[in-house]
Amino acid sequence: PQSHNGLGDVVSDRGAGWDAAVGAGHSFGARDGDDGDRNILKSSLGPVGLDKMLVDEIGEVTITNDGATILKKLEVEHPAAKVLVELAELQDSEVGDGTTSVVIAAAELLKRGNEQVKNGIHPTTVMSGYRLALKEAVKYVKSTLMVATDQLGDEALASAAKTSMASKILNSHPEFWSALAVKAVKSVKTKAPGDDKKARYPVSAIHVLKAHGKSSTESELVDGFALNTARAAQGMPSVVTKAKIALLDFPLQRHRVQTGVTVEVGVQDVEGVRQREMDITKERIEKILAAGANVVLTTKGIDDACLKYFVEAGAIAARRVKKEDLTRLARATGGSVVVTLADVEGNETVDPATLGDAELVVEERVGDGEMLYVRGCASAKATTIVLRGANEFHLDEIDRALHDVLMVVKRVLESAAVVAGGGAVEAALSVFLDDFAHSLGSREQLAVADFADALLVIPRTLAVNAAKDAIDLVAKLRASHAAARKGADSLKHTGLDLDAGAVRDNLKAGVLEPAISKIKSLRFATEAAITILRIDDSIIINPKPPPDDPRRRRGR
Repeated sequence: PQSHNGLGDVVSDRGAGWDAAVGAGHSFGARDGDDGDRNILKSSLGPVGLDKMLVDEIGEVTITNDGATILKKLEVEHPAAKVLVELAELQDSEVGDGTTSVVIAAAELLKRGNEQVKNGIHPTTVMSGYRLALKEAVKYVKSTLMVATDQLGDEALASAAKTSMASKILNSHPEFWSALAVKAVKSVKTKAPGDDKKARYPVSAIHVLKAHGKSSTESELVDGFALNTARAAQGMPSVVTKAKIALLDFPLQRHRVQTGVTVEVGVQDVEGVRQREMDITKERIEKILAAGANVVLTTKGIDDACLKYFVEAGAIAARRVKKEDLTRLARATGGSVVVTLADVEGNETVDPATLGDAELVVEERVGDGEMLYVRGCASAKATTIVLRGANEFHLDEIDRALHDVLMVVKRVLESAAVVAGGGAVEAALSVFLDDFAHSLGSREQLAVADFADALLVIPRTLAVNAAKDAIDLVAKLRASHAAARKGADSLKHTGLDLDAGAVRDNLKAGVLEPAISKIKSLRFATEAAITILRIDDSIIINPKPPPDDPRRRRGR
């Protein structure tokens, strides 16, 4: 139902746009029930999910099956559907993987919740039922379905990485990429502050660089930090040992008088002014070199006339370095980014404490260009992955996929617990919550039962995307987990085998996901559903017509 008032349009149908939110991009804002064949996200779920080609208004093409990227690129207009986009972004930043499944689960929960409200059940009852179901589901995952990685050995890490990349472009060489990802994450291990026993694995310390050419399997892991830049002049040394790195965020160019400032001088003094302009920059460079710097990196430019000072001093200088690269390098080398040389008294000085330390800075040729490698960083471990590939689309998709895999490995290492993948957790929770719903004597029973049914959307979609009989496979999956609830403990990790179109023990098959990721996905999906179920009316304020609009003259 819809109504209208002076403010604008009131859309009182809570479900509007939600099925469309996982449906085709142009159908956002469509009415309830508009899903099915047009589902854009559903068809990209799982190891045999399809890719999407997204073309923006200037013709830039993105080819991906990453849920967060697809939703980010879509022009979402429906206000409620924007919650799904934010949900995917939250999952991407918090967990790194599972963005497609969390959105599909949230949309399914909303669809079912909306149907219950239409059938006369109060939204508060549905919301409390969902919260109760979530609480019990998390408890069940932690008590029954979770497996400590200590029991599985080092293979658990590689298996979790392979499971994550099964639906991505990296799946053609799982052994190579899983080994690379595990090695990269382990190489940036640091102790958590205030707790020596707990380790942290900051993925931000892993720098990813993309270089055209060669095969993707010729990508390499570099011990140290790589910068996609080269020496500013050929006369500079290509290798500097025991490097002291100055990280600058200002230009080393000829000093110029500010715009709008007029200085009147005689003709005979013009040359003196020009010379002084050069000398100011020369003095700055001399102060930087005198502080001990033998590698100078700046985000801005360096005049060609100033390069000779670095060449004479036997130092490496590089210009136009990305600001985020410089900040990351400062963290790794123990230095700090210098914005200005001016001190509190107005004099120009260089504090040696701002210089970063590294054992070696070397320029090496990679692909069509050169890169600067900073090895043996002083304060933090830094690692760089240099990706190789045929073209920009290929490299961008490898980068997105690799980020998800790195995040999964990080989560497994930090939480030290995994669960079986391939729809095993969703099917187990569905059977458990179905039994739990029947034990409730309140109205929440219906909401909990719907929550249980909604979770089956994940195994069902996985089967459909693999061109298998979804009804048959989901029935077998539920039967296995029902038997596991009655004492057949060996069946509790039963999931889908999409290659054979059968069910199997996915824990033994090595299809693993981080337990923390699965728990967070459930929480995020439920919270998103509750956020929308809480809304009963949507008031859209129409913009005022412009002064020359004929409607204003008619008094409308």
